Amino acid sequence: MVGSALGDAIGELAFRYRDKEILCRKLENLRELNYTDDTAMAIGLAESITMLGYLDQDHLAERFRSNFSREPWRGYGPGPPTIFSMVDRTGMSCVEAAQTLFYGQGSFGNGAAMRVAPLGLVYYEDPELYKRACESALVTHAHPVGQDGAAVQAKAVALAVSLNPDHPFPRESFLNTLTDFAKTEEMKDKIIEVRKLLASDVTPSQAALSLGQSVSVHESLPFALFSFLSHHESFEDCLFCAILNGGDRDTLGAMACAVAGAYLGFEAIPKGWKEKIENGSYIVDLASRLSEIHPIR
Repeated sequence: MVGSALGDAIGELAFRYRDKEILCRKLENLRELNYTDDTAMAIGLAESITMLGYLDQDHLAERFRSNFSREPWRGYGPGPPTIFSMVDRTGMSCVEAAQTLFYGQGSFGNGAAMRVAPLGLVYYEDPELYKRACESALVTHAHPVGQDGAAVQAKAVALAVSLNPDHPFPRESFLNTLTDFAKTEEMKDKIIEVRKLLASDVTPSQAALSLGQSVSVHESLPFALFSFLSHHESFEDCLFCAILNGGDRDTLGAMACAVAGAYLGFEAIPKGWKEKIENGSYIVDLASRLSEIHPIR
């Protein structure tokens, strides 16, 4: 969770400081690294799960609404505010409101994937992880691709937290599992493309151009996965790959570094960054409480 928050906060800075050396100097000089809606919603998901001890869609929706009303300036995309406004006006549920977006098709943006790390951590051994990820996504993302992307990201986190970084990284089995786990052709095809790009030893900028970096989950999550898989041994290198090649930088950072943090562990994250992340002690406390939950299977 700390890794994801740092990917988000530093990725947001990368919109203004696009050169690595300049960005690093900025990071040294800043007293605090502020996160965006990506982390705010991940915190909301973690809060909901820790309050109840399990995932509940209605409770999660209310947590999202409450946190948004308290901090609407976090940089939310148009989807959640529109949904929350419809709920306030009409009394419908968030799930019902989400289903009306984009002419009734629902959103296939990356908003459900960017926040899903807490769920992947709690339910990493759950055979119904896909279903649970979709339930968390449906609060704002009704399109099958939006849900599928969230599920794939949750599975990537679940796989990463289960691996030992002192052993050789099983890249092929990692990718095979994600390919089999995805249900939409959009996500399956992009994960297969990630494998081909890794095998061909392309540059990150070439991979970014091929995979896409938009706010659509099938055009952002694949490059986040590429960033992790090509730099799984280094949290810093993973982060910089994700955020310094254009696109939706903060969300790319949040998704890539959620997986990197889950795999490498807390100690692998630079101390100076950890000490500067906004509400860092609260995020660590939430993560600790998540680790104590043993969901009924």
